[in-house]
Amino acid sequence: MTDSPEISVVVPLLNEDEALELLHERLTAALLGTGKSYEIVYVDDGSTDTSPDILKKLYEADPRVVVIRFRRNFGKSAALSCGFDEARGEIIFSIDADLQDDPDEIPNFLVKLDEGFDLVSGYKAKRYDPWIKVLSSRFFNWVVRLTSGVKLHDFNCGFKAYRRDVVREVDIYGDLHRYVPFLAAARGFRVGEIKVKHHPRKHGRSKYGWDRYMKGFLDLLTATVITRFSRKPLHLFGGFGVVCLLLGFIILGYLTVVWFMTHSIGGRPLLQFGMLLMILGIQLISIGLIGEMIIFNRPRGEREYPTSYTLNHNKDKETC
Repeated sequence: MTDSPEISVVVPLLNEDEALELLHERLTAALLGTGKSYEIVYVDDGSTDTSPDILKKLYEADPRVVVIRFRRNFGKSAALSCGFDEARGEIIFSIDADLQDDPDEIPNFLVKLDEGFDLVSGYKAKRYDPWIKVLSSRFFNWVVRLTSGVKLHDFNCGFKAYRRDVVREVDIYGDLHRYVPFLAAARGFRVGEIKVKHHPRKHGRSKYGWDRYMKGFLDLLTATVITRFSRKPLHLFGGFGVVCLLLGFIILGYLTVVWFMTHSIGGRPLLQFGMLLMILGIQLISIGLIGEMIIFNRPRGEREYPTSYTLNHNKDKETC
């Protein structure tokens, strides 16, 4: 294939041999129905079942199939990042390989993109998952909405559609695939969602355990820091530092008054606590100032701010 397709579908997978052939059949039918040229990029994240053999057969039978296989399991974010790098379409979909998402929804995503959105996320309004997973997911999404300010019902839905600029600018690593809408909105992209059908899992098993919630919380902190404080670290560290200094000053001020009255404060744990707060506050502010100096002294070309277009110049610029 020499010409770039209009649509690319990236499918990260791990041990989904029972679902792959049916998934490919349904994806092909849905994509042909759009009337647009397409490719399907399968990223095998180190499967240990027969998934690699099935993917080879799909590649040999369909010239629109691209297969990438990792030597070992690196995680969904790595698979998506690699798939996005390989994808050539101007519109890029991501969809899980477990058949819980319905490929027939692809035309609905395209309609929503045509309304001016840059990223459209699926919203599984009716989920066929265990109740504890549904409840924890709702709490997780509520926390992310509150933290990010992005009004989506389901951040973690694997079924999404992106314009090429989104996947080119948003760097996905660790487990940040959950927060792509958050990261995209922080870059100025317009984010929307549509309701999608959800099906019970019939093949394989979930690849996530309870540790996903701890990792999700830590990655939410990462997403918040890199979107809000990457260019103003003093606001983050200095804010905590000022609070510590203020509390330490109040405690030590109180103990100073007590000392004038009793001449005995050396054995009080409150004294050590107040001193610890003062030292911690100074350290945090110092870290913030060092971060500010690093940002100020880095090369000008690295200070990138996304722009839609630039008028009255020789050529358009993507960043400023």
